[in-house]
Amino acid sequence: MPRLLEIRDLGSMDWVRSAELQERLAGQRKAGLIPDQILFVEHPHVITLGRNAHRENLLAGEEMLSRAGVALHETNRGGDVTYHGPGQVVGYPILDLNEWKRDVHLYVRAVEQAIIDTLDEFGIQSGRVEGLTGVWTGGAKIAAIGVHLSRWVTSHGFALNVDTDLSYFQYIVPCGLAKPVTSMRALGIAAGRGEVISRLSRHFAKIFNRESVTYGRSDAADGREYRRGNVDEMAEEAGRYGGAGRTAI
Repeated sequence: MPRLLEIRDLGSMDWVRSAELQERLAGQRKAGLIPDQILFVEHPHVITLGRNAHRENLLAGEEMLSRAGVALHETNRGGDVTYHGPGQVVGYPILDLNEWKRDVHLYVRAVEQAIIDTLDEFGIQSGRVEGLTGVWTGGAKIAAIGVHLSRWVTSHGFALNVDTDLSYFQYIVPCGLAKPVTSMRALGIAAGRGEVISRLSRHFAKIFNRESVTYGRSDAADGREYRRGNVDEMAEEAGRYGGAGRTAI
């Protein structure tokens, strides 16, 4: 019987608050208090530096970034430098790989496959590039991936460029690679955020053999509205509605 995967669309959320939320939910997942989760968010303009980041791949100083309205943060995810902003669908899976496969490489490939399958439904042929992480189409990266694992529970995740202003990538060498980036919009596909999230969720549930249930900002389990950016409320609700699929770790 498939285990539960809770899908939560948090709307627009500051990067720092989303990182705090992920940390709290990952702790609850390790304790067996909640089932697997995927958090979907859209961040205001922000550049993040992964554990393996090279500062030379940041092409603008903090003063220039501040004038452009772009925040800068270091993070414990893998990878180099990346950009998040409006028009992206950012997904943060919080999954216990003890209940799937304890293999970080297979996990990253599975995340890539969920994105590839989603893009295929929109008529975009995409795939992998040997030796590189992410999803590519026509030689350009359309989705970046950077993950963190602790006791085989995942956090951080992926960013799919849907209707992203690609000019903001001028401030970085994305993921340390001198290769172009693209978006669904740039490829002629006008897709709504909700539609993209729905299809991503379905493919994630299929690949990880999970039964998905969706909690949006206006359809929480008790009918209350999720307030954007309210980290404490989100974490408390995740614990209350996470009885199904409970397991001791």
